[in-house]
Amino acid sequence: MSYKNLRSCLLDLKKKGELIEINFETDANLEMAEIHRRVFDQGGPAIWFKKVKGSPFEAASNIYGTYERAEYLFRDVLRKMEFLIKAKVDLSELIRSPLKALGSLPFILKGIPLKSIGTPPVLKHSTLIEKLPLIKSWPEDGGGFVTLPQVISFPPGSKRMAHANIGMYRIQLNGNDYSLNEEIGLHYQLHRGIGIHHSEFNRTSDEFKITIAVGGPPSHALGSIFPLPEGMSEVLFTGLLGNRSYRYTWMDGYFIPSDADFCITGIVQKKGLKAEGPFGDHLGYYSLTHPFPFMKVKGVYHRPDPIWHFTVVGRPPQEDSSFGHLIHQMVRELTSDEFKGVKEIHAVDAAGVHPLLLAIGSERYMPFRDIRPEEIITQAFHILGKGQTSLAKYLFICSDHDKQNLSTKNIRDYFDYLLKRVDWTRDLHFVTRTTIDTLDYSGEGWNEGSKLIVSVHGHVKRELHPDLPKGNKPVGLKNLHLVQPGIVTAELSEFTHYPEEKNRMAQLESELDIPEWAGHPLLVICDDAGFAAANLNNFLWVTFTRSNPSQDVYGAGSFIKDKHWGCKGTLIIDARKKSHHAPELKSDPAISERVSKILRETRGLENYA
Repeated sequence: MSYKNLRSCLLDLKKKGELIEINFETDANLEMAEIHRRVFDQGGPAIWFKKVKGSPFEAASNIYGTYERAEYLFRDVLRKMEFLIKAKVDLSELIRSPLKALGSLPFILKGIPLKSIGTPPVLKHSTLIEKLPLIKSWPEDGGGFVTLPQVISFPPGSKRMAHANIGMYRIQLNGNDYSLNEEIGLHYQLHRGIGIHHSEFNRTSDEFKITIAVGGPPSHALGSIFPLPEGMSEVLFTGLLGNRSYRYTWMDGYFIPSDADFCITGIVQKKGLKAEGPFGDHLGYYSLTHPFPFMKVKGVYHRPDPIWHFTVVGRPPQEDSSFGHLIHQMVRELTSDEFKGVKEIHAVDAAGVHPLLLAIGSERYMPFRDIRPEEIITQAFHILGKGQTSLAKYLFICSDHDKQNLSTKNIRDYFDYLLKRVDWTRDLHFVTRTTIDTLDYSGEGWNEGSKLIVSVHGHVKRELHPDLPKGNKPVGLKNLHLVQPGIVTAELSEFTHYPEEKNRMAQLESELDIPEWAGHPLLVICDDAGFAAANLNNFLWVTFTRSNPSQDVYGAGSFIKDKHWGCKGTLIIDARKKSHHAPELKSDPAISERVSKILRETRGLENYA
């Protein structure tokens, strides 16, 4: 089905019983986000907020709140897009499946961008930034943010659709030192196309004009976050996602998506930065205040019946997890084309995506030699050298030579397989003093940290114990819990500073170098071992968002040989909170109680209280 705009999508979801309407006034300051979280957490429907305090506009969220609903929105294009994306990388697919290719021709033609005749709906009316639903999701957020923007830029002197960059970069609408209605903040992270355009404009005297669109068909939001093969037009691709031509026009040098609900146009300031943030982000912590580019607002436009489209991010999984699910559905056949020899890659959502990648590779180099990691190390560096996967902090990669049904999606099974075979003396490969995800504060500085590759190819080396280690516990180690056979969480006293902690860890390393720990190859030190072991998502989140490999990985019987670090016994990850870490996200208690009361007293919403 082709959705012409956001309203048609919401009406379809309403007809299907996948939408609730909230007709009482709600506050964009924390309250709407809290309602969203309550509904999302219970797998509830999309939400249509009909009255937003202080704004004349309606708003909608949780449209992609379940995998099933997200697939429903793109039900007509999922399989076709999978084929087309694969064909872009491997044109021989068109030769192998000519009938399928011919059958897709009408679908391809539908996606061709179409210039609007006359004034498009989105330019019919204008407003001010202060009139928009200024969604503030978490108590310490620096202001109201656009959380599902489509930021559109072109390189200097170009209006070619193939040159457009459409990205989802968060936008701060008010707060901090921004002049209300005149300035808004732009948050660029690593490996973002808009940063390239910014650099190119800095070498010219031209104004760096961009458009920020909000709303429109669901395909517009998904298209802005999709990791496309190099050379594929993002405008064309968005049209293909929506099974409908991408309508657009140009106005005073600004590219205008005709079907959007709102458009903000402006000029990015090539010199000077302004403080942006804090912002409660998708790792489950605040992204702190840092200097980022900002733009001077030229105009704020909207269609006659606009709906402000937003989401709420926080500790995963959240609504944006469905984007990852849809992307995987469409590009799952591409992994072996993009990364030769790699069978699967899983960016683990529960760990915040970039902190943890799980992969399955192949070993084909030397089949006549003793089994050991060789090709998978090459594959690991290829993964860390390309696009968004280069932001991974921990990369576990193994072959599946003796378990053909191994899957990165079955995380418990994957760790069981890997930990039975890993050789900590050989299989650890650190990359130190490098860049990590902008949102990850586990490193020694902003955007600075390290990476760890764990490459495993070999026979079973140990059996994993299904019970906690017996005998005396090492001094200071307390509250031991079993996550699964072979993985233990435990507590030490609160983290102080690295010089002192390294001495304590050296003592712990020596005391763990005993037979009782042989069946427990991984120990995670954390602040609340019971919480970390309570379920798999807690373990993944705590372990991989709160540790920086080069500083926080230790091991029983550790050694350095020819600059290679390894250990003979249990690997230790110190995942306690450190003073330089960003604070984790917590709801405002008063807002939480108020929302509970509202939901309890509203017919049809009682279950979300």
